[in-house]
Parts: sequence; C-alpha cells; structure tokens
Amino acid sequence: MTTVAGQQNGTAPPAPAADPTSPSPSLARRFVALSIDWVLCLLATNLYADPIADSWAPVLTLVVVYGFFIGLFAQTPGMWVCRLRCVAYADGGRIGVLRALLRGALLGLVIPALIMDNRSRGLHDRAAGSIMVSVPSTR
Repeated sequence: MTTVAGQQNGTAPPAPAADPTSPSPSLARRFVALSIDWVLCLLATNLYADPIADSWAPVLTLVVVYGFFIGLFAQTPGMWVCRLRCVAYADGGRIGVLRALLRGALLGLVIPALIMDNRSRGLHDRAAGSIMVSVPSTR
C-alpha cells in the first residue's frame, strides 16, 4: 500500500510502526487542530440543530466529519491548517472511513484521548490503528 506522504512527493517514508524514533506532533498543534474542527462543527450544527439545546449534535457532527475527512483524506480541515495527518500505524496509509468513524466516536468520549502512550497515541488512536504525524514541509 502506498503511504499518504509517499503519494505527494514520490518517496515513501518508513511506516510509523517501523520508525519508533520519529517525533510525534506536539499536543498544542493537535489541540489547535481539534479546536478548529470543533468550531467548524459548531457552525455546521447550527444548520440542523441548536448546539446549546441539543448537546449531542456537535459531537455527532464531529464524528461524521472525522469519519469522512480522515477516512478519505487522512486529515480534517483543522489538521490541514496545522499540517498534521492521521495515518495507519502499521503502514502509514489512510485508515479508511470505518476506522476513522471509530476514532472519532472514541474522541467524542474525551477520556480515551487523554490516556496516551509514549508516542502520544491515545486509546482512540490505538483502537483505530492510527497515529498522528506531521506533514513534511514542501520547501
């Protein structure tokens, strides 16, 4: 399987599982990306529900957005702004829509995202077989 990064620049970096020394993106960048996605989900939720009265609606929107964008493009709009990708831990490719929906649902529960290993992979990443990586600079 061709990796997401390898599709853009023609060379495939080692799979995240094969390179335990690769640095993980900072939690600050990941939080900024999540915040951007959350604001976009709140704005989208206003189209079909009241995000304050229906507190489930923004979370559902976030799960669907994560399932679509991460499953198909390996990054959400917030991740694109922060130059992050969510890729398969085993081979560095896309994780697919179903695993992205699982990751988004567990992220919506909050607690799984707070329990991290030494590579900053939360329980939601480990359950989905994914990892967050930085997008290499094109310069």
